[in-house]
Amino acid sequence: MASRPAPQPDGSPLTVGVEEEFLLVDTGLGAAVPCAPEVIEQASARFGAGQVQAELFPTQVEIASAPCTALAELRADLRRLRRGVADAARSAGCRPMASGTAVLAAATPVEVTDKPRYRRMARTFAPIAESQAEGVCGCHVHVGIADRDEAVQVGNALRPWLPALEALAANSPFRHGRDSGYASTRALIWCRWPSAGPAPRFTSAKAYDDAVDALVDSGMLLDRKMVYWYARLSDRYPTIEIRVADVNADLDTVVLFAALARGLCATLLAEVRAGRPVPVVPDELLRAAHWRAAHDGLEGLGVDLVTGRLRPARDLLERLVEHARPGLEAAGDQGTVSTLLSRLHRLGGGSARQRAAYARHGDFREVVDDLAAATATA
Repeated sequence: MASRPAPQPDGSPLTVGVEEEFLLVDTGLGAAVPCAPEVIEQASARFGAGQVQAELFPTQVEIASAPCTALAELRADLRRLRRGVADAARSAGCRPMASGTAVLAAATPVEVTDKPRYRRMARTFAPIAESQAEGVCGCHVHVGIADRDEAVQVGNALRPWLPALEALAANSPFRHGRDSGYASTRALIWCRWPSAGPAPRFTSAKAYDDAVDALVDSGMLLDRKMVYWYARLSDRYPTIEIRVADVNADLDTVVLFAALARGLCATLLAEVRAGRPVPVVPDELLRAAHWRAAHDGLEGLGVDLVTGRLRPARDLLERLVEHARPGLEAAGDQGTVSTLLSRLHRLGGGSARQRAAYARHGDFREVVDDLAAATATA
């Protein structure tokens, strides 16, 4: 039985916030279009600066929720932002679509967003940036842990659990009109960045910061924002940021992912404070687990990091839910998670739903239409 989760100093649950990246697609053919400047301008006038932002390519926009303590509050904020971006996109002649990769390619090549940092990234990492094409879209969850040393230890403890979360959120089987054979094509493409992958184990926040500074000094990273580890400390907020998820059109999947991330972090934080040792997982086996999660998603197999053998991905997710139970109960999220998890198992993960949509219609434009409609009407 895990130790009792430690709440924030005021007794409330840990905060949780979500960032979602969307592709912008045209209203006819469903191809990615570079309309982000117009969409961001209109949406920012509605929401204010900071909640709608640019990404590497002008075919992408990002929304950022406020930090929340209640899942209902998080859901409402994400719905508000999604609908606002959809309204702004409609005025610009396009639609936001929540998929990890572009189902259909842009009609013409798309240059990176016209900002100094993105232009520098494109110059320094040219083949990698070019391989991203119109962009790949993730969902990042921030869980509030103010003490950076504790956040580092929670990050160490998160390592063996993140492949199961990656499988839950896999939502990019198609790219440029082809089925990749993977549940998360985004994960394969994103891993080309030199700092992407499981975070190393660190003994302290100082060790973490020293390592990041050394990577920046080496030139492998242009700046600290380019730390793309699957769990990292935020330089802007007192949070640990989990970065393994594809963006999902289904808002229930996003809320479920965020609830599990928060519940797991709360449980692990209590274990850190109780002095419980963190299991050591070999890096090569951990990478195999992430590869398998990207390949199979929730519908296939995953690597059991206890035994090193393959098990159904749903069984591994159930093990995560059970371990996170103390944190879920402390936040009052257990009932919501149980309901959303049953729904997910019944309907399938995002990649399975995309493939089912293609099987029904035989047309990738219909897949885009389904994704765009779900994104805008969440």
